[in-house]
Amino acid sequence: MIVLVMGVSGAGKSTVGRALAATLGAVFLEADDFHPPANVAKMARGTPLEDADRWPWLDALAAAMGAEADAGRDVVVACSALKKTYRERLLAGREDVARVVHLRGDEALIAARLRERPGHFMPPALLPTQIATLEAPDDALTVEVTAPPDVLVAGIAQALRGS
Repeated sequence: MIVLVMGVSGAGKSTVGRALAATLGAVFLEADDFHPPANVAKMARGTPLEDADRWPWLDALAAAMGAEADAGRDVVVACSALKKTYRERLLAGREDVARVVHLRGDEALIAARLRERPGHFMPPALLPTQIATLEAPDDALTVEVTAPPDVLVAGIAQALRGS
């Protein structure tokens, strides 16, 4: 099984994804770890990425995810995957074994979370561009992020096991 935990920056993808992977006994992949230095520098300057910046990043993440899945391991991936085309590129050929979990929250809550994590390369100023870019998936398990992470993970794991 592949679980793509997606949403805007600050929604809790890394926190929830890491804990969900532990709960499910799966490998955890953090999409941020696959960004080339040029992408990180661009975002740190407050400049949104363009699709041309994203394709190599998404392809590297998809290759790592695919290698884990091909080795018979379940994988939880934390990735913004804001557009449908990004999710399709990540999950191409693996749609039958993939589930998408969309972490969704109020803009004020997400902005407050971003302000509370100094030193992260993604500045709070880019949140509006992420919200504008987001194409909410129709076929995802959508979870409001107001509950504590352990509660979110328990609910997501139960929903995944039930499907």
